[in-house]
Amino acid sequence: MDTIIATQGLTKIFGGRAVVDRLNLTVPQGAIFALLGGNGAGKSTTIKMLTGLLPADAGSATILGQDCWAEAIGLRHRVGYVPERPRFYDWMSVRDIGWFTAGFHKPGFAPRYVELVQRFRLDPAARLKTLSKGGYAKVGLALALAPDPEVLILDEPTSGLDLFIRREFLASMVELAGAGRTILLSSHGIAEVERVASHAGFMAEGRLLLAASIEELRKRIVRVRLRFEGLPPDPDRLGQVLEFETSGRLWQAVLQDPDRLVLDELRQQAGILDVEETPLSLEEMYTALLARFHRPEEARATSNGQAAERGRIMLPGGTGVSPVRTMDRRDAGPTSSRLAAEEEEQP
Repeated sequence: MDTIIATQGLTKIFGGRAVVDRLNLTVPQGAIFALLGGNGAGKSTTIKMLTGLLPADAGSATILGQDCWAEAIGLRHRVGYVPERPRFYDWMSVRDIGWFTAGFHKPGFAPRYVELVQRFRLDPAARLKTLSKGGYAKVGLALALAPDPEVLILDEPTSGLDLFIRREFLASMVELAGAGRTILLSSHGIAEVERVASHAGFMAEGRLLLAASIEELRKRIVRVRLRFEGLPPDPDRLGQVLEFETSGRLWQAVLQDPDRLVLDELRQQAGILDVEETPLSLEEMYTALLARFHRPEEARATSNGQAAERGRIMLPGGTGVSPVRTMDRRDAGPTSSRLAAEEEEQP
């Protein structure tokens, strides 16, 4: 599958701080790629570099094989872009803004724009300043699609829209991708884009934590739950541990890139009961990855190559911390409550 969007070591620095830090990203043809992360993760800055609005301080970014900064003008006829907060000449009508913008594009823009206005059920005579947020967003999407772009880049496209408009907007992305377009959209509303995305990448503090197809992500990050008698299993043997909890005889771990052979052996091990493996939602994946990202001092042997004592993680300098979090009813969060409730149900 051809790569349409690619970055290598892409970096942007503001005020001495890297807001995008050595980003390596690939988006294949026909994908709906969701770039996910909280506010300040670096998503919008990444998109501004991809659309030629900001130069990179290091690294490279290409779309359709062309440099995003050096070939920015040419790419604007092939890449549609909707910013997080589009701003138009609000005194113009829906019809006027299309006519005005058509002057910057190749022939065919105007009739396609008229068709899109009809499709989005917009009133051509309505002044932009009178439109709802949903209507304003539809004008932005119509202007981005009217050049018939090969690539569509959307920065927080559903921000401020009501539930029905958000769902309608995202459903239209599937149709566009089905017509052969490649779509990159950023969002901090992770749950709502899961229904339409084919690929996802998670960002935090300018860094890419993980990126893959949705199918691959569901295989690479899993939750393993079990009951044990005697000594609990060592989670470090099973893969990279993102989260780990125990409550009584109940044990749970969120693993990245689990070792399938060791997991199969665990299922046959004496004293290990009711082993259950389940995939995570994108929001749960991000929460686990982010928790790991903010706890580098607790990195386990699978990621930093250091030996760990049984039940303790050895940190630089020889100090050790326990990786096991033992919970009681005061612990917050649905996972902790669920484990505690299940413990009560055990005979």
